[in-house]
Amino acid sequence: MHRSTGEPGPERRPRATPVVFLHGQPGAGSDWDAVVRALPTHLRSFAPDRPGYRTSPHPAGSFGDNARWLLDKLDRAGLEDAILVGHSYGGGVALTAAALAPDRVRGLVLVSSVGPGCLDGWDTLLAAPLAGPVCALTAWWLTPWFARRRVARIQRTLQRPLEPHEHVNWEAWGNARHEHGAMWRTFLTEQRELVRTLDHLDARLEMITAPSVVIADPVDKMIPLATAHALSTRIPQSRLVLVGEGGHHLPRRVPQTIAEEITRLAESLD
Repeated sequence: MHRSTGEPGPERRPRATPVVFLHGQPGAGSDWDAVVRALPTHLRSFAPDRPGYRTSPHPAGSFGDNARWLLDKLDRAGLEDAILVGHSYGGGVALTAAALAPDRVRGLVLVSSVGPGCLDGWDTLLAAPLAGPVCALTAWWLTPWFARRRVARIQRTLQRPLEPHEHVNWEAWGNARHEHGAMWRTFLTEQRELVRTLDHLDARLEMITAPSVVIADPVDKMIPLATAHALSTRIPQSRLVLVGEGGHHLPRRVPQTIAEEITRLAESLD
């Protein structure tokens, strides 16, 4: 498990709760680099690649599979509990872990997270028995190639590499990969899980006991603002933070804001 801050010596353990970051679909642990850099140095940050992505040896799985993988990571790192920070699909993983093992999750930060009312017609189509595999195969055959060409063209026009906050959607799709499996399978597995179990996940929101922060941009084109409002209303100890000009990819576009909210939550827990 990748840890973004240094190993503390045995004579001085950090008092702050560790922070574990869960990226979206598609994505990678590195999506959180700018947020981690903006955090106070005393917070221990872990940003692994989720199952089905980049260096993870595990295949893609359900929300429950991801949550159990996460809890195993905590065990292997010797962590009793942690603050979980989930972006988009990773928010669903964080919520599932908080419901399955409330004693292991001290706090939640949900960034542009999936939740009540987030599905649309495309989600249902992409999860369908016949259309789903066809769409997934076609998308992951054409889209990454097209996205990489698009990014290269933009860089030639700008005559410089892109900054982490620029054209994030193109970059995310162009560089998505799984070194131990096919990305179309990861996409299809997670899409079907989202459609199949979202109602079950929604039904457990009132049972979540961890203090939570819901962060969203009203102009997010992938997750409707109503979803953020529903999360903040139905999770008992939660508050809503609205940001502007970030869209869906808030970890890379407004990392300072997210880092500030994580720090604020950690300090309230301490």
